[in-house]
Amino acid sequence: MKMKIKNILISQPQPSDFEKSPYGELAQKHKVEIDFQKFIKIEGVSSSEFRKDKVYIQDYTAIIFTSRNAVDHFFRIAKEMRVEIPDTMKYFCISEAAAFYLQKYVQYRKRKIFHGKQNFDDLLVIIKKHKNDKFLLPCSDIHKLSLIKLLDANEINYTKAVIYKTLASDLSGIDVEGYDLLVFFSPAGVKSLFKNFPNFTQNHTLIGAFGPTTTKAVKEAGLKLDIVAPTKTALSMTVAIDQYLNKANKK
Repeated sequence: MKMKIKNILISQPQPSDFEKSPYGELAQKHKVEIDFQKFIKIEGVSSSEFRKDKVYIQDYTAIIFTSRNAVDHFFRIAKEMRVEIPDTMKYFCISEAAAFYLQKYVQYRKRKIFHGKQNFDDLLVIIKKHKNDKFLLPCSDIHKLSLIKLLDANEINYTKAVIYKTLASDLSGIDVEGYDLLVFFSPAGVKSLFKNFPNFTQNHTLIGAFGPTTTKAVKEAGLKLDIVAPTKTALSMTVAIDQYLNKANKK
């Protein structure tokens, strides 16, 4: 039986203009209350910690960036360690948005910057054309194994560099069991729930998950999954929730 949903907790920061966002439209259409709370936080690795890994930025001819966090923390580490990054350095970014973000740190038009469309498969096609380069992959302590497997399978000469950590936020001020629906976007978010509330029991709480790795983490945590995205009919989480609410709130 589908229950009527009155309030939803989204485990992400609130959009800057909530009213005009898809979540704002969802709240208005279905008369539901939507709250936002970051379940995870990013913390940079210190330069002394980074030195222990014996990764020397100057030894590499190319950098692979999979997120803005990776860009920010890479240049932070380089600055802290007073590493001069050569103008000849090549940058390979997962998306055009990540590539443009580099302007914050380098003269965009004067650098060799390449980017994929939005996923790593696109980027890998470009990376394979530069097989003679020595790649550095700045990443979090929690990173996608599928990405590592792809680099290995294609015999790319790369080294991982953990430059930031994904940690659980403090959620002690939240009544998670008071929400009808909890929505997760990463395995780290699911971990954070149980780190903060080790005795959490699902009972009537519905769970939504975005992406295959989050879906897997929800199931492995022993939770029942009610809303999944992306699907053929719902590419975003808001559309998936909307479809569920259309059915549930009619009853």
